[in-house]
Amino acid sequence: MQSAGNHPFPTLATDGEHLSVRAREASADSGGDNARDVHAELSLLNEIVRMLPTGVTVQDEHGRFLLVNDAAAAQLKIPAEDLLAASSTAPASTKELARRETCIELLRADRAVVTEESVTDGAFKRTFLTAHRPVRISNTKLLLTSSADLSDQKAVQDELFRRAYYDELTGLPMRRVIERHANELLHSGEAEKFALAFLDIDNFKHINDYYGHDIGDALLVEVARRLGLDLRESDMLSRISGDEFLLLLNPIQSEEEVAEYIQFLLQRLRAPFFVDGSELFASASIGVSLYPEHGRSYEALRQNADIAMYRVKNEGKGAAVFFDVSMEREALARMEVEQSLRLAILDKRFCCAFQPKFDIRTREIKGIEALVRLRNDDGVIQAPGTFINLAVELGLIDELTHLLLAEIMKSIDLINDTFGANTSISINVAAKQAGNPEFMQSFAQAIEATGCPRRFIIEVTEDAFVAKTHFQDEILPIFRQLGVGISIDDFGIGYSSLSALADITADEIKIDRSFITDIHKRPRSQGILKAIESLSEALGMTVIAEGIETFEELAYLQAATKIRYAQGFYFSKPIFLEELGALGRTASAGRASSENRPAPETRPVYSRANGYGR
Repeated sequence: MQSAGNHPFPTLATDGEHLSVRAREASADSGGDNARDVHAELSLLNEIVRMLPTGVTVQDEHGRFLLVNDAAAAQLKIPAEDLLAASSTAPASTKELARRETCIELLRADRAVVTEESVTDGAFKRTFLTAHRPVRISNTKLLLTSSADLSDQKAVQDELFRRAYYDELTGLPMRRVIERHANELLHSGEAEKFALAFLDIDNFKHINDYYGHDIGDALLVEVARRLGLDLRESDMLSRISGDEFLLLLNPIQSEEEVAEYIQFLLQRLRAPFFVDGSELFASASIGVSLYPEHGRSYEALRQNADIAMYRVKNEGKGAAVFFDVSMEREALARMEVEQSLRLAILDKRFCCAFQPKFDIRTREIKGIEALVRLRNDDGVIQAPGTFINLAVELGLIDELTHLLLAEIMKSIDLINDTFGANTSISINVAAKQAGNPEFMQSFAQAIEATGCPRRFIIEVTEDAFVAKTHFQDEILPIFRQLGVGISIDDFGIGYSSLSALADITADEIKIDRSFITDIHKRPRSQGILKAIESLSEALGMTVIAEGIETFEELAYLQAATKIRYAQGFYFSKPIFLEELGALGRTASAGRASSENRPAPETRPVYSRANGYGR
């Protein structure tokens, strides 16, 4: 199908609801019905091209537009009749001129091109996939161009990309982005010296538990904003997990320069945060590694910065330290402990020890606290400080607690023979466990299965009560129904206050040994102790003093307080299960012959009025 005159291709333009023919209209050679058929076909073709959602244009070798449909005119923001009426020498708009130049260049080179074009439409940006294809019709070279609107598809792709690579809360790039950026620096050979800082927000869990996750999230947004201030375009800040960030500083001149900047960040974070009417304080522990001194790969640098950060965590938090080789040795030693801990759980190489709680007036045993101990490969007993925190961190503490309960029940007869059948048995539960309803429900079921749940007391630290909605509202009622007692362990060193006791539902409060040590010499601690004692008494809680190691400490408690119960090395060291048999066999005989024992050596007694004397 051809048009008459000098144009072998029909040239169409928008004209109301129809496409107008720019060249002279085709005349039918045969006239009559055949002419009407040709005219009908041409009208149908015109209407189809006009209504296509894809922009379609045809240009000649001078760049002049021969055909423009509605979609193309809308994309170019130029009326079709203006495009069709313009000559190749007439003044043209920037967009029209660009299309002419592209047409002439592609037709001369006789090559097809597919490209993405962005067009700003007010506040919106639209993206088109434009294909230019040279064609030859009746020995005339033309450029056929089609433009499909990909804006919605691109928006979906951009959203998927953002979700995959950028943190939804803070808008910061995620782990894989900073990893790729660092690797590109390393592989391009452009990196001469840069720093990688690993930042962890201190005590963020407590903030989340006390104020709620919404406040915690808002705090993270503010922290990210402060960390991102004053960064150069070549630097990158990334949020790699809940409260952990990575900061890449590139380039750097010296370690001193980085140290000065990191200290500036620490000071910036110490300023109070005002979130939803609450004044919050935060700090960060930061570990720093330098390229190339501390590693020549991203993973080595990240790992070493992580190791340095944990050194800060272990030494008090809220500071920064650079990686050194000694930290790597410590990390390897920690990995060995971790490995041995996992194997010990598999091999059940944990043993149980018991420390009695005494009535300091009668010296009778009120209850016992079950303590877990680890035997290493050589059979040496390891104190809990070497593995408990690691077990909590690795998520192994749940299994360990269940193992402890199983060991207690395995030796319940020996326990009864040694300490008495009515003696209460306390088991420590970490704050992380106490806030986990799934674990606590399974542990409650295990205690119920013992057949004597009323003998057990769960000891939790103050931290567990900070998350009141979890522990007090959801978990505590389960244990109350079983008759299991609740004890607040290590009171005084956590995040509670005396007023917080009023909101805590517990049977027993254990005052941390930091208050008890040399209590007879410390008037301020004496005042605090009396306040805790009075408030606990008013709330119906039994008070137990932990860590009694000297007679002077005991004498003060007897003479100056109403505290009845205590535990510590002064009374008894922890007693291991294998020792219970011998103790059980001698217990009855010991009680039977107690009347024939010689009187104990007289010791000085503390008097409120006179102090120590004979």
